[in-house]
Amino acid sequence: MNAHPTAIVETACIGPGTRIDAFAHVLSGVRIGAECRIGGHTFLECGVIVGDRVVVERGVQLWEGVTLEDDVFVGPNATFTNRGFSQAVLERTLVKAGASIGANATLLPGVVVGERAVVGAGAVVTRDIPPHAIVAGNPARIIGYVGAKRVVPTAASEIPTQPGAHPSCVAGVTIHRLPLVRDLRGLLTVIEPLPFEAKRCFMVFDVPSRDVRGEHAHRTLHQFLICVHGECRLIVDDGRNKEEIVMNSPEIGVHVPPLVWAVQYRHAAGAVLLVMASGVYDASDYIRDYNEFEMLVNP
Repeated sequence: MNAHPTAIVETACIGPGTRIDAFAHVLSGVRIGAECRIGGHTFLECGVIVGDRVVVERGVQLWEGVTLEDDVFVGPNATFTNRGFSQAVLERTLVKAGASIGANATLLPGVVVGERAVVGAGAVVTRDIPPHAIVAGNPARIIGYVGAKRVVPTAASEIPTQPGAHPSCVAGVTIHRLPLVRDLRGLLTVIEPLPFEAKRCFMVFDVPSRDVRGEHAHRTLHQFLICVHGECRLIVDDGRNKEEIVMNSPEIGVHVPPLVWAVQYRHAAGAVLLVMASGVYDASDYIRDYNEFEMLVNP
């Protein structure tokens, strides 16, 4: 451990190779892993746990109950709060491995920042953040996903204008341009044939734009999604490649096979998402933990 002469370090639980810069104050009861960097003028309260290879920039305050897992970055002057309306109740905050917290961001008590998520500078985080999500604003809302290639299906350069199925960069996922029939009575589109036999159908609507749906994969279930009204964004992820699909037309359908992580977000007001599934609801078919999903697809 290498601490600047002006730093106040009251804990012995510090891993090898860690550097603590000028005027930092680390109280007893703090645990810091190996190869970390604690910036100048930071304050670490008792009960803070810091993993390996964590970078905490200048002026950050980490209060009791905060845990930073391995390879986390915390930008200058970020603020972590640890108590809500009741001063007597400690709420624990967790920043998972590989996440990044931007300068001057504020995290309210008890939130979980998912693996490799990115919190933009100045964001105010009031709710849990999914793995790989990019958030910004006050309150923080999801504006994208790390590593996701964006596809706008209505653009001819991305998806051919002719009806048919077109492969995504995500294994097994296909984007379908459905045939459109026009006459004086209106418009009609049809899915024929479906990539699987549908045994269940449901619709998702009235979703507040800040809310995220999905965030899971299935072990055996196939799904076919169409935004029949309005617009939403679909992220598909096979554990190696991610793609963000802008679903803004009832002419566009997406087949999501088993073992593909799917997230729907940025629902426009009035958006209606139609989902057809190859089986009835089965809670045991869901994979809701991203780490478990990664282990299944990348053994």
